Amino acid sequence: MLSIRNLKRLSIGPVDLDVSARDIVSLCGPSGVGKSLLLRAIADLDPSEGQLSLLGESREAMSAPDWRRQVMYVPAYAGWWADTVEPHFAGLSRALVKDTLHRLGLESTALGWQVANLSTGERQRLALARALVHAPKVLLLDEPTSGLDGDNAVRAEKLIGDVAAGGMAVMFVTHDSAQADRLGTRRLDMASGQLLEAAP
Repeated sequence: MLSIRNLKRLSIGPVDLDVSARDIVSLCGPSGVGKSLLLRAIADLDPSEGQLSLLGESREAMSAPDWRRQVMYVPAYAGWWADTVEPHFAGLSRALVKDTLHRLGLESTALGWQVANLSTGERQRLALARALVHAPKVLLLDEPTSGLDGDNAVRAEKLIGDVAAGGMAVMFVTHDSAQADRLGTRRLDMASGQLLEAAP
């Protein structure tokens, strides 16, 4: 699905990595080691060196927006450009949006909520839903459950597992070793700008 060769960004790299469809790759390591920078580089949100390809098509062969629609990054604190939630789901299947919200423990009425009044956990779940309804091929998640209570974290993990089982590739940053082992099909540990595949 995703091929990464000789990726370099600031103190990161060179990184070589292949991520297959249905992979859920957990990315672990101390704060400040560069996990978020790596995901942003993969999503082409920051300048980087190296060769990246998606299903055999190079990153350079696509426009940046096309790449980012297919290799989608969800930060821990996502941005919002409208006052209410609904415009962030404009043009998408209402049935799919509602189903995704329900699977994350959110009611359909969430579409009418004011963004300024959202809790951290609501923002995280809505940002995850916003990404999932676009059906990217690769989903890059930065601490996707850090602001969630136990029940909602379980819902989010279940949905991430389901979309991966459906053929999506997922990489996610976590500081929770138990979550890395529970949700991930592979674990990568980052140190000194390098990735080390953990033993199964």
